[in-house]
Amino acid sequence: MACTERTAPEVLLHDAHAVLFDFDGPVTDLFGRKSTAPVAAEIKKKVLGIWGHLDPDVEACDDSHGILRRLSDMYGRPAATPWDPRALKEAEAIVTEAEHIAVRTAVPAPHVERLVEALSHCGRRLVIVSNNADGPVREFLDKWRLHFDFVVGRDPQRLDLMKPHPASVKRALERLGGPEPERAFLIGDQLTDLQAAHAAGIRFLGYTQSEERAELLRVKRANWVVKSHEPLIEAAEFLVRSN
Repeated sequence: MACTERTAPEVLLHDAHAVLFDFDGPVTDLFGRKSTAPVAAEIKKKVLGIWGHLDPDVEACDDSHGILRRLSDMYGRPAATPWDPRALKEAEAIVTEAEHIAVRTAVPAPHVERLVEALSHCGRRLVIVSNNADGPVREFLDKWRLHFDFVVGRDPQRLDLMKPHPASVKRALERLGGPEPERAFLIGDQLTDLQAAHAAGIRFLGYTQSEERAELLRVKRANWVVKSHEPLIEAAEFLVRSN
């Protein structure tokens, strides 16, 4: 059941052992307002040169992460001649390079530095669980001195396990020592984040400035949805003062 707005921050944090963050959105707007369609186009050209064919869903995709998922699905579908796995490796490398370039100019999301500090002060372990490659994520965190316990990024060998698959969330929970579901929650901005959280059995806090997406996350049973990190900061700082 969704928490009420008045009690949600304290309810989410009170028993939480760990807070999991999606990276692109809650921590930084990685590509800013720029579309990743050029990255997807580069991937399509590269893969077409290796496979000689793209399924319609791959051809129609203009999102860098979406196309990795679709290529992985295509690779798993029956074919007269097995697909060369080199295409997936090349595609993933193109996205990783684009992410490395993006972190050079990306800046922290509003108030996220204060949120990380407040959550650390109230004893919560912090983890990044992302569809981005872990290298660019760590580069960004080091640059801005944002302390997280560890990063669970995209597995280049298993693109099929990107969110909404819960594998990365479950890996994070295992590394944390397997806390009970009520002992962790995930902050994310996409429906795929919410789906991964639900599938892993943990709570979900939606973070988005889009009213349309916020309503979608509520309909899909997010425990709470915010357009700013400030309410959670206030709850964390209250917990510190009350201890």
